[in-house]
Amino acid sequence: MKQLFHRSIAMCMAIVVLMTTMSFTIDMHYCGDTMVDYSFFHNASTCKMEKAILTASCGNPEMEKQSCCSDEQLIITGQDDLKDNFSKLSFEQQVFVTSFTYSYISLFEGTTSNEVAFVDDSPPFIKRNVQVLHQSFLI
Repeated sequence: MKQLFHRSIAMCMAIVVLMTTMSFTIDMHYCGDTMVDYSFFHNASTCKMEKAILTASCGNPEMEKQSCCSDEQLIITGQDDLKDNFSKLSFEQQVFVTSFTYSYISLFEGTTSNEVAFVDDSPPFIKRNVQVLHQSFLI
């Protein structure tokens, strides 16, 4: 149940990030005050009334009327400032970030070295024999 909850929250967050960074336009065509057509990817189709007014006015220039149709375009821009560019940092800051990342990642890498550090070292010199001093012998 917990794993399902985590996956669904992660999916929702991914969709939110995708929708906020994506830019798109909405084209709408109004005839009077009512919306006749809308489109997300290409221009909205116009109604036949606009073409009829244009052809009627061509024959008689005195009969030119204002078109009751209008087109509206909504442009929704996405965010571009989610991630700072690495090249905006100075050279010293870049060196610090890379060295910190390298040292932090190397903390979690397992080392499989088989060398023993004390092979060549001799044991320390015994000043007193503690077993004889306390008279504790293993029999």
